[in-house]
Amino acid sequence: MSTPAPEAAWEDFAYDEAAEACDVTDVVALGRLFLIILYSLVFVLGLAGNLLVLSALASSRKPRSVTDVYLLNLALSDLLFVATLPFWVQYMVSNQGLHSAMCKLTTALFFIGFFAGIFFITVIGIDRYTAIVQAANSMTSRTAQHGVTVSLAVWAAAILVAAPQFMFTKQKENECLGDYPEALQGVWPVLRNLEVNVLGFLLPLLAMGYCYCRIVWTLLACKNRKRAKAIKLTLLVVAAFFLFWTPYNAMVFLETLRLYGFFPSCAVRRDLRLALVVTETVAFSHCCLNPLIYAFAGEKFRKYLFRLCGKCLAVLCGRRVRGRFAPSESQRSRRESVQSSSFTHFTSDGDGSVLL
Repeated sequence: MSTPAPEAAWEDFAYDEAAEACDVTDVVALGRLFLIILYSLVFVLGLAGNLLVLSALASSRKPRSVTDVYLLNLALSDLLFVATLPFWVQYMVSNQGLHSAMCKLTTALFFIGFFAGIFFITVIGIDRYTAIVQAANSMTSRTAQHGVTVSLAVWAAAILVAAPQFMFTKQKENECLGDYPEALQGVWPVLRNLEVNVLGFLLPLLAMGYCYCRIVWTLLACKNRKRAKAIKLTLLVVAAFFLFWTPYNAMVFLETLRLYGFFPSCAVRRDLRLALVVTETVAFSHCCLNPLIYAFAGEKFRKYLFRLCGKCLAVLCGRRVRGRFAPSESQRSRRESVQSSSFTHFTSDGDGSVLL
């Protein structure tokens, strides 16, 4: 698979007339089974987690902050991404594939959600940098309206960047794959891979690395009791992105080298293709962690889950359970006052959406 699109998976497993004969039938079967299982799991977990984020944001009575806007769009991009996975599962299970229009539409939505999710993760890091490192200058600029404007620009950028990934995709002989013009057959797959490596990984990683390093440096200078927790979550964000996406992007780069004639050995090509399938699924599962890292680490979402669990237990065990989960009005007021003052020191907006 030369790109993150499932539509390219079986194209790369086909016989390559320019190279030595290489039987990859068992690799195809194993990769297909692995993708079907893992795509289904990612779909269920990603759908549940991101729907909880949307539900929590919708249930909030407070005015929307810029952080809420970015979290909302991150959840939407992840939902757009995972919504295409059942179609790819059906494509791998069915012998008839997808219809031509559905093939192009599914690929387009897949890549738009793919790039939008990574871009919004980067934007959240830049927003945290602005809120913490440049707190004095960010009070007037970090508004919900500003967040909406930035979000629209991110979606436009995601569509623009995703276009080369799906513009030549069509249904051909029951397979959904890129049908490139003859003049572009040698260069277009390479450009797609480089776009994924550079715009989908390298530049976002550099931007997040710089922003979060500055955030950690700033937090180390603070004398706030929540400093240690904020630093741990900051490191968790960068570590999760690096660990989940680095192996996959390394395999995409190696796949690009294979297109130029590297790795002529059949055994190496078989291992490369299987490793690409595995690392792809690991990378895609990062969308399941986004609600945990960016949303549920915040006080607002924990309180929402707290109330939701209380309501569920109240339904199952009787209404008296609800009282165990709902603090008194005075306790809630005092606790939110303390939390607001603590979070304001870190976020400069006091919304408490995420500790980061």
